[in-house]
Amino acid sequence: MIFSVFHKTSYSYEAPVSLCHNIATIRPRESSGQKLLDFSLQIQPEPTDISERRDFFGNHITRFSIQKSHKKLVVISRSTVDRQYADIRDTFFSDACKRVTLQQAWQTLNSNAPEIIDAKQFILESILIRNTDDAIKKYAEVSFYPDRSVFEATYELMQRIYTDFDFVPGFTTVSTPLGEVMIEKKGVCQDFAQIAIACIRSIGLPAKYISGYIETLPPPGKQKLIGVDASHAWFAVYIPNFGWVDFDPTNNQIPKDQHIVVGWGRDYYDVPPLKGVVFGSGLSKLKVSVDIRSEEEAKLLDIA
Repeated sequence: MIFSVFHKTSYSYEAPVSLCHNIATIRPRESSGQKLLDFSLQIQPEPTDISERRDFFGNHITRFSIQKSHKKLVVISRSTVDRQYADIRDTFFSDACKRVTLQQAWQTLNSNAPEIIDAKQFILESILIRNTDDAIKKYAEVSFYPDRSVFEATYELMQRIYTDFDFVPGFTTVSTPLGEVMIEKKGVCQDFAQIAIACIRSIGLPAKYISGYIETLPPPGKQKLIGVDASHAWFAVYIPNFGWVDFDPTNNQIPKDQHIVVGWGRDYYDVPPLKGVVFGSGLSKLKVSVDIRSEEEAKLLDIA
């Protein structure tokens, strides 16, 4: 499927901002089952300085600064993405994927093969996922034990997070400790992905955070509203001798074509859509709008 993605982020400032430096990670990356066909970025006010590069994980990032007084910042990205994920998704349910046990995974991870070394960096603690506490490790151990399939254990963990945790927007912030999320059993997709990653790392397996978008489908017979889609997050576990496998605990499913990958890293801190520093005073108000359509529908609505 070919999707047109529209993503608008706006900051309104209570008082004028004299200078800001920002990093945007909103350009979808090439990945398995996904091709980026087109991308454009519009920033207002016009940046004084702007540059693009790839980060350590291979994500596309845009650095820009605005060195004049402004009370509003607007960043709009438009992407056209070819997403063909069904065949890759099917391999996750194959015997080659399911047969690897946790004990076998531990043994293989002792190797120094290049692909293993690259994956092993995702076992280490990260900025937002520090050494896991006992509650998270105990939660993981309900699903993971040595002679069980890593895929089946992770699938069950995904289902348990979906069942045990409530989706409550606004309950957490970027700085909310995972321990608190674990106790309260509340949060959003970023929290659920990071809880899963913490669990998987606690039992010695690599897990990475994936940032992207998800298309939301309207109820049967209802017309989809513009701007109701959202930035999204899920996770992937590395299964030695097979590869990375994606899981979406917020929606209790293996990602589909409707999941569009922007980037990945160790946790949310590595791939937020927009982060930066501003020089000014007063409060700010954030507004985000995302719309994902088939290419044909987007052209009809004139949002491509």
